Amino acid sequence: MKRARAAALASGRPVMAELEVLSGLDARTLLGAVAHNFHYRVIETAEMLDLEPAFDLVPMARAQQRSVVVLRKHGAVGKAGLLAAIADPFDQDLQIWIDSIVGGNIEYRIALGSDIHAYLTKQEETMRAMDNLMANGEMGQGDGRSLESLTFASVSDATSPAVKLVNSTLYDALKLGVSDIHLESTPTGMVSKYRIDGVLDQIAQIQGSALAEQIISRIKVLSELDIAERRVPQDGSFRVEAMGREIDLRVSIMPSVHGEDAVIRILDKQAMVESHGSLSLESLGFDADTLSIIRRLVQEPYGMVLVTGPTGSGKTTTLYGALSEINSGRDKIITIEDPVEYQLGGILQIPVNDKKGLSFARGLRSILRHDPDKIMVGEIRDKETAEIAVQSALTGHLVLSTVHANSVYDVFGRFHHIGVDLYSFVSALNGVSAQRLVRLNCKHCSGHYTPDDAELAAAGLSKADVEGFEFTRGRGCGDCRGTGYRGRKAVAEILVMNPEIAEMVVERRSVRQLMEAAKRNGTRSLYDDALRLVARGETTLEEVRRVTQTG
Repeated sequence: MKRARAAALASGRPVMAELEVLSGLDARTLLGAVAHNFHYRVIETAEMLDLEPAFDLVPMARAQQRSVVVLRKHGAVGKAGLLAAIADPFDQDLQIWIDSIVGGNIEYRIALGSDIHAYLTKQEETMRAMDNLMANGEMGQGDGRSLESLTFASVSDATSPAVKLVNSTLYDALKLGVSDIHLESTPTGMVSKYRIDGVLDQIAQIQGSALAEQIISRIKVLSELDIAERRVPQDGSFRVEAMGREIDLRVSIMPSVHGEDAVIRILDKQAMVESHGSLSLESLGFDADTLSIIRRLVQEPYGMVLVTGPTGSGKTTTLYGALSEINSGRDKIITIEDPVEYQLGGILQIPVNDKKGLSFARGLRSILRHDPDKIMVGEIRDKETAEIAVQSALTGHLVLSTVHANSVYDVFGRFHHIGVDLYSFVSALNGVSAQRLVRLNCKHCSGHYTPDDAELAAAGLSKADVEGFEFTRGRGCGDCRGTGYRGRKAVAEILVMNPEIAEMVVERRSVRQLMEAAKRNGTRSLYDDALRLVARGETTLEEVRRVTQTG
């Protein structure tokens, strides 16, 4: 404890934060140990939500600033029946400040800082919704926690506020498993957002246009971009060392009406491998039926297998998992990617380099002279790449690739639009998989619930359709950052080619006819696959509607 207090005094961070570093315990385990040793009761987000916030005593802004929330028991008025949830029980100044407001008649509980943040976020959403109703639908302005509450190992070494904010933002994002960081300029400064599990979450508002410009300039310096150029988009990249490994970051700078916006894509090559022990198709969470079909397609000796879906739907990870499973050492496997996201042993991986003239098409031509058995093309974007890939599949190679399309049926229109001969294409094609990543209910705060008729109707369902369903939903806690969801699982719609479907594609039959033929052939829609997760209580109807089309 003395070491933690000394470290907190030197760093300016809370004692609990230093205790977590020194003890090596995760935050929730440490909280329980502190509660036991110092005779505090722990309160979690779900319990806080059952009480009433006393924002008349400690306003929302001050509660966010000091990571504390004062709650009022139901039926109590004024300063009676109060309790305070605090994140750092060793902050005596905080307790003195609270006592001075409420007169000392208050019960203290301890909570994770993330649980308090989740509770305040929920309350803010409720207040914003009420404001929107009062303002006839006008959007409200969000206000997340301050970036000063984030931690970064080398913050104390930095002197510039912009450097500190960039460092702390990057560190916090890496620690949380964020896929993208969005920095959006506003008339008064900048808003920071994280994309977690495919959904944007506002983290902070940074006040001051000058500081916002300095943050963008700092990111440009790291990415070796032109800091003087503010009128055209710029793309770059840089690498950081964190958590014992190197992590690549891709940067996109875009001019806007209020200055410049930045998006940082985090390419953590080892995160998936470390979280699941190995990179395989099971790591995405496909069910047994889907796994069986995908494995059958990628184990064919030749032909083309395509994976489609929007950005961030796990397409490349699916192909990596397939390559890992079919890599027996007896075949020559070569990939060309932009960029190489995971490094796989025993496989030749080639990064695209447009500046040096190494495009997908040129690289694919060179790969064919390297005697490959199986080829993975990161993405088919143009006619030249598509035609070479099709010819490769027709001449005895197994070709795996991704393509941007909304469904398995849109793939045919996409290839026809870029000028590929449909007869050759369907002759080469073994199958197409369209996939999405669905957020899963947080295991820590999920509970049973019953959807009302309106929710069922919005999902195109009736009460008869959902008999036997086990509906659950997360209430929001620190573990899920108040969203009610934590983690994701893949759902897929797989079209396996057969002579009937190939003939229909060449004859340019309607999508409806293709869908009917595919359904007769055993194809299950994305919506139906996702609905099976709802039936098992793994996700919600709301989440399924977010990522798939109803019906």
